Amino acid sequence: QPFRDVGAGAAQHARVAPPSEALARLSTGDGRAPDAVIAHLTGQLREKDARRVQRLVIDVHGVGYEVLAPLSTIYTLGEPGATVSLRIHTHVREDVLQLFGFATALEQMLFERLIAVSGVGPKLALAILSGVEPSDLVRAISGSDLGRLTAIPGVGRKTVERLVVELRDRLAQDLGGSPAAPVTAGAAVRDDLLSA
Repeated sequence: QPFRDVGAGAAQHARVAPPSEALARLSTGDGRAPDAVIAHLTGQLREKDARRVQRLVIDVHGVGYEVLAPLSTIYTLGEPGATVSLRIHTHVREDVLQLFGFATALEQMLFERLIAVSGVGPKLALAILSGVEPSDLVRAISGSDLGRLTAIPGVGRKTVERLVVELRDRLAQDLGGSPAAPVTAGAAVRDDLLSA
């Protein structure tokens, strides 16, 4: 199928038809397009579906862009007809070009770090960002809070362990802090004794 409808009501929405060879040239192997093919969108919110697919359609000068977004972003947007502005991550695979939108730089950075973890794709990364506030996610990963992370729907223990191992130091580096050591009962008691 040479064309893929970007949204329902194809007459109002863009149709994307990048040839496979062009997508192969764009892909860097990690799903991220070089030079962020589309890095930002500002336009009129046409559709907003937060129930199951977390999907937006943004009309930019008559072209409708389908954008998938975490609930934290969707809830900050107004109703259809409002002007919106989103940071965009362009995800390129052989067969599809997807746009993921974020209200803040922190959400986008977390999404990009999450999809770099083995076994975490864009849909799971969206589920993780939709299951916990971005600042809480950073705290949970930095503090190795496996219980908090496994409480996110669709995220299993092995995935959570991988997230903590691969992202704890990286997030501390990205956010300008030092890696947080896991809190243990012994460490908490020791800290209490030293502060007394």
